Formats: sequence, C-alpha cells, structure tokens
Amino acid sequence: MDASRLLRTSGTLVATAALLISAAAPVVAGDSGEAGGGFAPSAELAAPAPPLRPLPTQLPAALRPYYEQKLSWHSCGTKGKGFECATMRAPLDYSAPRAGGVVKLAVSRKKASGPGKRLGSLMVNPGGPGGSAVGFLQQYAATGYPAEVRARYDMVAMDPRGVAGSEPVTCLSDAEMDDYAKVDQTPDNATEVRQLVAAYKKYARGCLQRSGKLLRHVSTIEAARDMDMFRSVLGDDKLHYVGASYGTFLGATYAGLYPNRVGRLVLDGALDPSLGSEQVNRDQTAGFQTAFTSFAKDCAEHEDCPLDASLPSVAGARLKAFFNQLDRRPLAVGKSRELTESLATTGVISAMYDEAAWPLLRKALHDAQNGDGALLMRLSDAYYERNAHGGYTNLMAANSAVNCLDLPPAFRSTAAVRRALPDFEKASPALGASFAWSALSCAYWPTPATGGPHRIEARGAAPILVVGTTRDPATPYPWARALAGQLSSGRLLTYDGDGHTAYTRGSTCIDKAVNAYLLTTAAPPTSQKCS
Repeated sequence: MDASRLLRTSGTLVATAALLISAAAPVVAGDSGEAGGGFAPSAELAAPAPPLRPLPTQLPAALRPYYEQKLSWHSCGTKGKGFECATMRAPLDYSAPRAGGVVKLAVSRKKASGPGKRLGSLMVNPGGPGGSAVGFLQQYAATGYPAEVRARYDMVAMDPRGVAGSEPVTCLSDAEMDDYAKVDQTPDNATEVRQLVAAYKKYARGCLQRSGKLLRHVSTIEAARDMDMFRSVLGDDKLHYVGASYGTFLGATYAGLYPNRVGRLVLDGALDPSLGSEQVNRDQTAGFQTAFTSFAKDCAEHEDCPLDASLPSVAGARLKAFFNQLDRRPLAVGKSRELTESLATTGVISAMYDEAAWPLLRKALHDAQNGDGALLMRLSDAYYERNAHGGYTNLMAANSAVNCLDLPPAFRSTAAVRRALPDFEKASPALGASFAWSALSCAYWPTPATGGPHRIEARGAAPILVVGTTRDPATPYPWARALAGQLSSGRLLTYDGDGHTAYTRGSTCIDKAVNAYLLTTAAPPTSQKCS
C-alpha cells in the first residue's frame, strides 16, 4: 500500500526470483536560477505538458568543488568479487549549493573485466523509485549482464538521494510498517475510510519527523543532477546508462537536462513523463489487468489452477471473491501475522512482474484458498522488501517521498477517489479499487509537490534506446511509445511478451539489439520487434 504503485523496481524481479528458488523445494522538480525545470509545478495540467528545459552547459562556480571532488575508493567487502565503494558529496539544495547543506551518496563500481577496449562507465538503476542501485549492481548487473558488456565497461551505480545507502528516508518502525501494509485499502464504509486516511496521515507524519529536511530534496531532477556529478567524478565525458522501470524516468530526465552529455542510454520499461498522477495510476491499473488476463489464460491450462475458470473475466470474479473473503476473515500466518485482503492483493501484484512467478502464484492462491496463506504472504513480503526477521528496507519510504514530490496528488480527497472508482474498477474489476485508494496517500504528504507533468525532448542528444514490453503490467507499453515519440532521438525497441522490462530477461533478440547499441552505438530501427 504505497503512495502510488507507480513503477516499482527490477528489484521486484530479483526478489521474486529469490523467492522462486527458495520455494522450489516445498512446491520532476525545478528550482530557481540555474537549476530551473521547464514546467509549472503547481497542478495537474489539462493542456499539453510543457517541455523540460535543459540546464546551462557552463558549470556554476558554486558546484565546481562537487564536480572536482576525488572519491576514496575501497573494497566493499563483497567476498572478493572486485567491487569498490565510495561516498560522494552532493549539495542538498541545488539552488543554494554553498549554504544548503550536503547529502552523502553511496556509489559503487566494478571495473571492466576485458578483453577489448574500455568504453567508459555504464551506470545502472533498477527503478522504484526507492530501489538500491548499488544493491542491484552488486547482486545482479555486474555479474548478470552479458559478458561482452561487462568486459568493455566499468559497471557503476549510485543510490539516489534518500535511498538505501544514500541517507535513506525513513518513516515508520518495522512493526509500524507491518500494521501499515495490512490496513484495508478497499474501504467498505465510513469507518474504514477514516482508518485508511489515518494510516496515510500517520505515515506522512513519521516521514516528516524522521526525514523532514531531506524530504524536500529527493526529486528525480535532483537525482539526475547527482548522476551528472557522478559522471564527471568518474572522468567520463558522456553518460552511458541502463535504467529500468522508474530508472527510465531518471535517465530520460538526465537526457532532458543534459542532452549534450548523453552517451548510450537504454530506457527499459518506460514511463511517460507527460502524464499526471491519476492517469499514471489508472494506466497502471489497466496494465496489471492485462498481466492478470495473461496469467488467467495460462492458469486455465493447468489442472492445479485455483481460479477454476477458462475465461479471464470469470477468473477475475473468482479472485475478487477470494479477496472479499479475506476482507471478512483474514488468514492466520504463523503465530503473529494475518494475511489480509490488502496483503493478498499485494502478493498477487508482486507475481505479475515476472511470468516465471506464475506457477508460484497458482500454488500460493491454491494454498490460501485451503487455509494456508504463508506463500502468498511471502510474495507480498518480496514486494515490500520485508525480510524473514520482519525488517524492511527503505524502499517504500523512498517510493512515497519521490513520487509525492515529483507529481501533485492523484486525488486530494476521499470524495475524489469515490468519483474515480468506476473508471478504476472498469480498468480492473479485481484490482481497481485497491489502486484507486492507494493513490490517495500523497494528498496527506507533508511537503508539497515541486514537479509536474512534462515532455522530455532532449534535443541534440545522441540516439536513445527505449525498450517497451507489450504486456508489461507496471509500465504499460503505450508509455514506451510515448516516451520514444517525445525524445528527439528516441528509438523504440518492442518486446512482444509478458513481464516487467525486457533486457536480460530471456529474449535473445532484445539482448542482441541492446548489446549492439551499448557496444557500437548502432541503435535498432524503431520498427524492430522481438518475441
């Protein structure tokens, strides 16, 4: 039950993959002056969104000490795998870099392995907002990306400000997060509405109390400016980058601010920055319905399908009935937890990110319908990045902080949610209400949004590769088409398939095209489609 289910991360795929393995045995913000963004920050825009303006090419004197800093690299202690770590300083407030304070950012690298000429640094970000880029680098990208790419690039990552190792935003204790995650987000009466609103307000108060100063400075534009500083500190003239999910918004924002510094940018599972928050949430609701329809069709082909229906519409009705049952009577899980309707919904959503999780979801739903909610709870925990000991990463706190700063709230009142419910439930009968009510939380955020919908054109940038998956639940395919169309040098590469993002997820065609672009700058034609 996050601020908006906006995007989430490729880390969701990694977490679900780990769960699959472990379960195998039992089964845009502008500021003043030189920092200015190019859009009105006050409200959702009905007119075509304005473009994001690039920053001046000349580096302001006040930022020079940051750009010229020398990092003290040291071994990360990752069991001899060759990773180095460091801390980079950035101004907390780019509008007052001398007086506004400093934020310390965690960065990591693994040098090019060879053979072949080194091409520079390849920065990675798994998305979120709130996913740890350093964790993604060390746990996957620097060992799981194609060998020919790792041979030619130093693989590097920076946790965005407010995330993981970079002065993380915190909001609630672990026990409070458990309570927050299980609050009913499909309220049936006025009492349950008040309880949901109270939970959102408590969450917001906790964020303000624990991270108040930082909350005003975790926007995507500020994170993109940090990326440019990291590029300079690494000694690279151009930024080479692979961003997934929300990481595409971060990468596209960088291109919009610094078009002349764009090297090879891969934006996989793209966001359309011209959309307001309500539209983003409604589109994403429809995206998860598309993914559920694919799951339901696949489920019907297996004898163990717990939805027991050959038609996706019937399967959706059965899923909703199951959720309603949990709403009335949650399932006990272990000695101290309950599988509520909200947690079960999150578990289902978690499995939609990767079609490889569908067999696990079939078993989880079957078990839950027979009184055992443990596996569906584990899927929910993977989404929230809750470990077996009850500890949470700061993913959800950072997700809320960035989303609520980047865009005005989707809804500002419970009445607005009720008016929108028919559209959301039309987009997804089983999931729509949950998405609509979860989009209310930014209405109570303690810091006003500083960003707004905008187009990113990045005029003058080198070719930028946008990758879209036709049945991506979290970043629907029309978003990739839209972003590629906005970018003056955008090239769209299409994967006809299921799941969230496409690169290094099993398509030889996609991997070959992306690798060729990263190694030779040869971008595929926009008409290229893979399956």
